[in-house]
Amino acid sequence: MLAKELAYSVASNQQDKLAVALSKVEGKDIVNFAKALESTSPTIGEKVCRTRSGKGENNYARYSEKTSWFKISDNDTALCGDIGGTSGHNSPRVNIFKDFIAKTLGDGSRNWPTSSGTKSTENDNANAVAADLVKNLTMEEKGIVAGLFSRTIEGGEAAKISAISTTSVMLNVCYDFYGKESSIAPYACAGIGSNFVGIVDSHIVPKLAYKLKAGIGCQISPEISIFAGGFYHRILGDGRYADLPVKRLFYDESPKGAQKIPQLLISA
Repeated sequence: MLAKELAYSVASNQQDKLAVALSKVEGKDIVNFAKALESTSPTIGEKVCRTRSGKGENNYARYSEKTSWFKISDNDTALCGDIGGTSGHNSPRVNIFKDFIAKTLGDGSRNWPTSSGTKSTENDNANAVAADLVKNLTMEEKGIVAGLFSRTIEGGEAAKISAISTTSVMLNVCYDFYGKESSIAPYACAGIGSNFVGIVDSHIVPKLAYKLKAGIGCQISPEISIFAGGFYHRILGDGRYADLPVKRLFYDESPKGAQKIPQLLISA
């Protein structure tokens, strides 16, 4: 799930992976993310796509629909976090993430993940946003961003798993290796059957499984025997449990919701 990849990359400071993931996100979803960020944590947006002044104090880059051929004087840019020109002195205000969204991305149909105009490079805006999210935010702020990604990109859904239960029904075949004059006998068993795994609120999934068991048994009296051994039990297949009943996360801002069926992977 793309939202999970975004959230994990920003939380774990993996700038390159975050940039690649952001380049796969549609522009309209970046707009939804930015709106959610502005409404919940506007101070974070002040650290993202923050423009710089070229020369002097009044030459901040100014967001526009495309980077101008005459940026040296008019400061117009479509690149996140760009630097202003060296003349003109007509742009005294720093532009931030909300300005980038409003003036450059618009409804998300332009300038994402690549800017337009002079000297643009592939995925330059996605790379710039990734760099700001990783380098400029505190760990607490990154946690907030990761949460917003999960709610605004592709739609966030969750399955509440209060407990996982499993019931095995196996057909076993065993063999005892008795010695002629010994009360101790090794044994081995092999079995095949099914695991019935309960994951979420009566959602039970049958899975084909097998079991291998070995140990020793000791008869200490005609009525009493003791056993010691171990077993290996494995579910056949990939261990994925699809079609889990899910609930939408609160404040899910995505227009389409989740694009993939949630799955749980259990290793056995």
